[in-house]
Amino acid sequence: MLDRIRILAQVVESGSFSRAARALNLAPSSVTRTIDSLEQQLGVPLFKRSTRQLVLTEQGEYFLARSVPLLEEAEQLVQSLQPLHVAPRGPLRVSVFESFGAAWLAPRLPVFLARYPGVRVEIEFDNRLVDLDADNVDVAIRIGRPTDSSLHARHLLANRTLLVASPTYLAQHGEPAHPDELASHNCLIRGQGRQRQHWYFQRGPERRKIAVQGNLASVGGTPLLCAAQAGCGLLLLSSWMVQQGIDDGSLRQLLPDWQASPYEDRHDEIYAVFRGGRFLKPQTRAFIDFLIEVMAPLQGSDGKA
Repeated sequence: MLDRIRILAQVVESGSFSRAARALNLAPSSVTRTIDSLEQQLGVPLFKRSTRQLVLTEQGEYFLARSVPLLEEAEQLVQSLQPLHVAPRGPLRVSVFESFGAAWLAPRLPVFLARYPGVRVEIEFDNRLVDLDADNVDVAIRIGRPTDSSLHARHLLANRTLLVASPTYLAQHGEPAHPDELASHNCLIRGQGRQRQHWYFQRGPERRKIAVQGNLASVGGTPLLCAAQAGCGLLLLSSWMVQQGIDDGSLRQLLPDWQASPYEDRHDEIYAVFRGGRFLKPQTRAFIDFLIEVMAPLQGSDGKA
C-alpha cells in the first residue's frame, strides 16, 4: 500500500503518468497498473478519466491528503530504524551550462564521486534550456529562477561579475582608470555579438553605461577566458570563473571600486532546478546538498546570500 501511495503522490506532483514514471525510473505501464490496482483496492476512482488533464476525483483528493502524512511518517520510521546511514546509489543525470560546468563544477565532481561511490553520474555541458522531463534530467544548474511552476529550485550562488585583463594586455594598452575609457579598448563580449553591446557600472550614486566592442564574442565564457588570459582584451565575467586567474596572476581585476554588470537592471542568480520536491531520489538530494556545501566559500567571498 505504501508503495502505491508513493506512486500516486508522484503522479499528482508530476502532472502525468509518463513524467511520474521518468521521475521514479519505472515503465509508464507499471505506473498505470499501480494506480489501477490502488483504485480496485480502495473501490473508488482516484482520477477523472473523462478530462484531458490529470484531475483527482473528490475521493482521490481526500485519500491523497490523508495518506501523504502517513507515508512521510512511515519513511521517517524506517529511517530511524537504520543503524547506519545508507549511502545513495544509482544513476544521476545532471545538466549544467557550459562555462560553470567546465570551470567550476568539473574540478569538484571527483570529491562527490569519492563521497558517494555508489552514485553513477551522467553530466552534460549544454547552454540550451533543457526539459527535465523530456531529457530525463534529475538536476539542472541554471542561471535564473525557473518559470515552470512544476519545478523546484534551490538558490546556489549570486552571479557577481568582475572586470579583468591580463598583465600582458595592460602592459601594451594601459590600464583603464574609469569606465569611460573602455570604449577605446578591445572588449571580449559575452553573447552573439550581432547587436551593440553595453556594460554597466555603478559606484555609489554614479552610474555609467558604456558601449563596448571587440574582436571576439561567445555565448560560452570559456573561449573568452582563454583569450583574456592570452592578452587579447578586457573581459567582464562571473567571479567564480575568473577568480583562479586572479589568484595565479594570469588576470588582474580592474576598476575594483565599481560594481560591474553586463545587464542594466538584472542580477542573475544560479539555481539548482529539479523535479519532485517531496520524494527526491537520495542521490539527487545528496548532489544538491553537495552543491550548497561547496559553494558556501564563494557566497562568503561575494558577501551575498
